This record gives sequence, structure tokens and C-alpha cells, in this order.
Amino acid sequence: MKVDLHIHTRASDGTWTPAQVVENVQAAGIGLFAVTDHDSIDSLATTEALVRGSGLRYLRGVEVSTTLNGSLYHVAAYGFDPTNPALRHLLEANCQQLTESNLESLRVLQRDGLPIDLAAYETYENDPARGGWRALNYLIDQGLCTGVRDYFDRLFGEHRPMPLPTFPSPAKIMATIVEAGGVPLLAHPGSQWLPISDEVLEAFRRTGIRGLECYTIHHDKATTRRFVDWCQRHDLLITGGSDCHGGFVPGRALGVPPIELANLRLGELEDRIISATGC
Repeated sequence: MKVDLHIHTRASDGTWTPAQVVENVQAAGIGLFAVTDHDSIDSLATTEALVRGSGLRYLRGVEVSTTLNGSLYHVAAYGFDPTNPALRHLLEANCQQLTESNLESLRVLQRDGLPIDLAAYETYENDPARGGWRALNYLIDQGLCTGVRDYFDRLFGEHRPMPLPTFPSPAKIMATIVEAGGVPLLAHPGSQWLPISDEVLEAFRRTGIRGLECYTIHHDKATTRRFVDWCQRHDLLITGGSDCHGGFVPGRALGVPPIELANLRLGELEDRIISATGC
């Protein structure tokens, strides 16, 4: 069975609706998938309704922002109760921080001399079908940015650090996920923007991480092997996914890298899978 446990919708920064996700998952021959929007579960109920009767298998997911030692990491949570008040409060607070960060990024650019009208931004209507986020699309429409890579390569980087919120600690994030009945795993730990050290991996293990997303477009073969070996040594779960955002992020496609269920170690996640007939 083909698997993709990391897909984004318009609820965060993807271009697809839940219906388009399901359609594309079916077209790609993927049998088990998860929607994991950034700090949002707004697409989950609709996706779940579409799965029932489709023949697909599905895991509820969300990619939660956390801060450790001043750096941003993403914890992928699966199989939780989406009505849990503590989890919903945490996600709402993270989304509010991201909204404030959007505005602060524009203030930084304005202070550096870019012609940005913050009053105009207040009334700017973002189209979620484009993917991305409000500040990025505003900059594109103002002719100040050509796309997501230009945003990170030219507007922000070592020469101009992008302002990021301080999100809750990994311990807080994982405790809330577990309270909601979910399973926390570390998403793309070897991503190119923040290669992870053994010390950081151990810090996440001590605070309750249940596994790693080992198979991902962000990892080469050696990096994948490193994380698979680490999970096996510590008896942890192994997942994978494309980090597909529809058409928003160039170079990311649904089902890439190809992942078979036999490559993974889902453990307790197997009991959380939703099928056409229910759990």
C-alpha cells in the first residue's frame, strides 16, 4: 500500500481543498494518507467525511509549531480527538502568533526601506487557493517578491532574519497532544533549513516524542537511514510523507518520495486509522 502522511490544504498554506486532496490521493494510487496542516485542524472533518465510502484509509493529523533553544521545529500529531479543548486552544494560540509574525515581517521590511503600506495590508484580502500565507501573497501582489523561494532567499535569510514567534516548548506541545489522545512525532528532522543534532533528537525523546518522519523529500538516502536507525535503536515509530502543498511549493509532489506501508513502523497509529467503514 502506498502511503503519504504529510499533506497540506488551504486550511494552512496549501492550494487544495479537502476534496482536491482526496481526488489527487486516489489518482496517485495512495491507500493511506493524512492531512497535516500547520497549526490548523479546519480541514479534518470535511476530509474524514469524504474518506468514508471512498475505499481510502486516513489518519487525522496536524503539524504543530514548537520552539526549542530559539529554533523552530514541527511536531506532527496523529490520531487525536479534534474536539479536545486544550489542543484547540493551543492551535488557536499558535495561529494567532503566526498572524502577528506576518505583520512583524512586513514592519521589518518597511524599516529596511521597502515600499510597504501597512494600512493597505490591514484591508488586504488573501485568497487561500493560492497557498502560502497572507504577508507573502501581499508582497507578491505588490511586486516586491516573486514567490516563496524569493521570500526566503532574498527578502529574509542570514542577512535579514525573519521574525518568528516563540511557540510553546516541545514538552508542552507533546503533553497537549497526548492529552488529546494523539501520538506526537517529529516532522522532517533533517530538513535543509535546520539539520538536527543528536543532542536535539535526545531532547525530543526525553520530552515524549514517539517517532520520526524518516521518509520525506527533505532527506537524502543517508539522512533517511540515520533516522530509521535511530528510531529502531530507541523502539520508536517511523512515518513518512511528501509535505505536499498542492501547487504552492515547487519541487514537492504528492507521493514523493514513494513510500510503502512496509517501510514504516506505525505501531499504535494503526489503531487510529479511519477507513471507509469507520475506525
